[in-house]
Amino acid sequence: MAKIEAERQGEPGWWRDFKGYGRDLPEARWPGGARLCVNLNLNYEGGGERSVLEGDGCSENLLTDIGFPSVEGARSVHAEGAFEYGARAGVWRCLRVFERFDVKVSVLGVVQALLRNPEIAQAFVEAGHEIVSHGWRWIDYQAMPEAEERAHIQRAVHGIERLTGAAPKGWMTGRPGPNTRRLHVEAGGFLYDRDALNDELPYWVEVSGRPHLVVPYSYETNDNRFDENRGFKTADDFFIYMKDAFDLLYDEGAERPKLLSIGLHDRIIGRPARMAGLIRFLDYARAKDRVWFARGIDIAEHWRKEHPYKG
Repeated sequence: MAKIEAERQGEPGWWRDFKGYGRDLPEARWPGGARLCVNLNLNYEGGGERSVLEGDGCSENLLTDIGFPSVEGARSVHAEGAFEYGARAGVWRCLRVFERFDVKVSVLGVVQALLRNPEIAQAFVEAGHEIVSHGWRWIDYQAMPEAEERAHIQRAVHGIERLTGAAPKGWMTGRPGPNTRRLHVEAGGFLYDRDALNDELPYWVEVSGRPHLVVPYSYETNDNRFDENRGFKTADDFFIYMKDAFDLLYDEGAERPKLLSIGLHDRIIGRPARMAGLIRFLDYARAKDRVWFARGIDIAEHWRKEHPYKG
């Protein structure tokens, strides 16, 4: 029993909760009586990933889209090229498609990457997309010393302020450590974070004595599943999977509306043969009534108004 209680305590903001809302789900009351809220999230990471050029011990090997292993102590030209593709070509294709379907998205922007391509940061803002801080760099913060991680949070906030004129209201590290939520709550200014995979509706937690809103993300309804061995192989695979998730949640939404969070990466979905799947999905979903396409900030502001923290 002592071990179970210790796990439930956890780190501030990260205690384990196996109950959630339970059987009595809240009525989301999405705008317009929507049965489903669809939140598209575009990860912009090229230039913030692991690289020996940044003093890292190896090249990046996660979501490089090429099948080449990480290289220890040396540059991987192909890994670098995969990330550059997203920044050079894929991201612009994504923006054209979002404009075509009149969809505003949450851009999960790695700030070091954005600073290396101010033009795209400005394009995001001009199109009305939200820029969520995706951390200073796209690295694993699991074992990073607290002081260093705190400095990264400050750099990320100041970098987005410099690029857009406003501090970010949302946070999503992607690979958080046990201190991450507490540190960015203590930094102040954030309305919500996305570092959670454990629910289908926003929820409140208490961190360092402060109420904090979490808007869940998904690594499952996500283009990171494009993998010739284990996941999506074609655009149709992506479309069918997203459509099935949409249909089930839409049906359930007749009684209790839900949130469908979809993760995208410019270097993955931005490839022509994969983008076809996203286009089919948007064409399908846009034809349905009572669907609210929303950015993370829209969801957070709505939830704070309709479901304020009650302690």
